[in-house]
Amino acid sequence: MRAIQLLTVGSPLEERQVDVDRPGPLDVLVEVKAAGICHSDVHYRRGPHTVDRFPMTLGHEVAGVIVETGSLVDSGRVGERVCLHYQTSCATCEWCARGSEQFCREGRMLGKGIAGGYAEYVTVPARNAFGLPPSVSFEHGAVMMCSSATSLHALRKGRLAAGETVAIIGAGGLGASAIQIARALGAADVFAVDVDEDKLALAGRLGATPIDGRTGDAVEAVITETAGRGVDVALDLVGLEVTTRQAIDVLGVMGRAVLVGLAGESVDMVPFAALAPREREIIGCIDHLAQEIPTLLRMATRAELVLDDVVGASVPLDASAINGVMDGLESYGGPARTVIVP
Repeated sequence: MRAIQLLTVGSPLEERQVDVDRPGPLDVLVEVKAAGICHSDVHYRRGPHTVDRFPMTLGHEVAGVIVETGSLVDSGRVGERVCLHYQTSCATCEWCARGSEQFCREGRMLGKGIAGGYAEYVTVPARNAFGLPPSVSFEHGAVMMCSSATSLHALRKGRLAAGETVAIIGAGGLGASAIQIARALGAADVFAVDVDEDKLALAGRLGATPIDGRTGDAVEAVITETAGRGVDVALDLVGLEVTTRQAIDVLGVMGRAVLVGLAGESVDMVPFAALAPREREIIGCIDHLAQEIPTLLRMATRAELVLDDVVGASVPLDASAINGVMDGLESYGGPARTVIVP
């Protein structure tokens, strides 16, 4: 089959012919119908964050149709429309027992530890394949498996309660989902900070108050919008020094900053002055949980999470086209999400 692979850090992705991984007893083989291009994939290509081994077929936002089942999987699942939880796990260790499979010592991530969805087919454990409702397209189902799921997990880590206020730092693919999910969870006000005109416009259409980081002090603007109070929860979805500081500085008393972005820049601050006087918290956040995916699918079927304006473009399973999209993401440009449609 055709697969788009990363052969080494710093090099463009390349198309290669690879064997289809036949499903084991508890696995399913999925024909890929859509695979999202995530900013994490850009980091894997550029480094220092990268894949576990080379060559690697990237792609962790995947939806498709089951075409073959393992011997211990119900064969009636053949033909089922599915979206794929990207974190595989052993299901038996202490972390899996707690429902925190992202820390499973045997865990592997699609497109990072095991072959992902930038291909014609992908093989995953059957428990990672969640039924995709007929009202949700493959393109939307794929994107939900990372940007939407990670946004929900981040808001849960931030302990967002109904009636609280939220600042979303970075209004791209994750941010567009985070705005809608925060609203669905009962946020009273959502502020979206970005420097891209199109993404700010999208944030406004999704019900957030857009804050343009190019035209002034974004922190001051949020503080002003909240009558000096600051927000209860802030998500840094970018990971630059400036965005992490914004996520901390917009917080009010007992506010929680959740750090999600993978850029990995250091932040210069005096911890006591930045946190203690208002009992602010900084919370790390990684990935998401299988148990959260049904909640996302319910939100999508109730039109609380709508990705029509988020999935802004599609490209074929073509290395040149995919590299072009990733080049745009390097400079934080392009649509909120572009999806590969093989």
